[in-house]
Amino acid sequence: MSCAPDDDGYPATAHAADTLEALDRRVVDCRACPRLVAWREQVAAERRAAFRDQTYWARPVPGFGDGTAAVAVVGLAPAAHGANRTGRMFTGDPSGDFLFAALHRTGFANQPRATGRDDGMRLDGLRLVAPVRCAPPQNRPTPDERRRCAPFLARELELLSPTLRVAVALGALGWDALLASLGEQGWAVPRPRPPFGHGKELTLRRSEGSGPAPTPTPPATALTALTVLGCYHVSPHNTYTGRLTPAMLDEVLERAAVVAGRRARVLP
Repeated sequence: MSCAPDDDGYPATAHAADTLEALDRRVVDCRACPRLVAWREQVAAERRAAFRDQTYWARPVPGFGDGTAAVAVVGLAPAAHGANRTGRMFTGDPSGDFLFAALHRTGFANQPRATGRDDGMRLDGLRLVAPVRCAPPQNRPTPDERRRCAPFLARELELLSPTLRVAVALGALGWDALLASLGEQGWAVPRPRPPFGHGKELTLRRSEGSGPAPTPTPPATALTALTVLGCYHVSPHNTYTGRLTPAMLDEVLERAAVVAGRRARVLP
């Protein structure tokens, strides 16, 4: 099932997915953004010299991790020669190397490095989610591309809602997309919307029954309070310059573990 390049409707059907697996299938089949479709396929055809013998994924990238996660990490993830090549969030590029090492140090990942979908990587209590599922040119999705892809983020958050306690936003794009989606779902996001900042923490609440009901409706024990944490994106621009250090990322993930009721494991 797929849509024509100019069809706005396919991501909008995300609400009909009743499981994360069903949502992933819809994500992978989407062709709603002509510029992104053309770019991801061009990159796969030309390939980087180091990967010239590999077959690129060249499709939208679904979320990755625990389906009953207490923590969601939301940030722009499909790099042209990373996830667009491997088919898994943050896998196969320097951003992912930095992130997965931190997830391993803090007890969310079973190993410190991710190279491909068959590398044995498992996440415990955490899921990686992107506000835009295709690699954009210059890593800059347009406002229209962000709007088109937003239903996928919204539905993934709804499906995680029975267990979700913390959302970590990587960078301003992840922060804005996350708060916009939560606001539409009935969470009391402050107005004006708080600007992104590393280490920023918000506690959002909603009354039972507020906002549009997911399909299917979560159980009565579904979340009524959610903590949102801000963290600089794990891009090479931030990590190579020292704007985001391993210790800074560990601190945010440790805080997420504490709020989620987990015991963080920080390895040397």
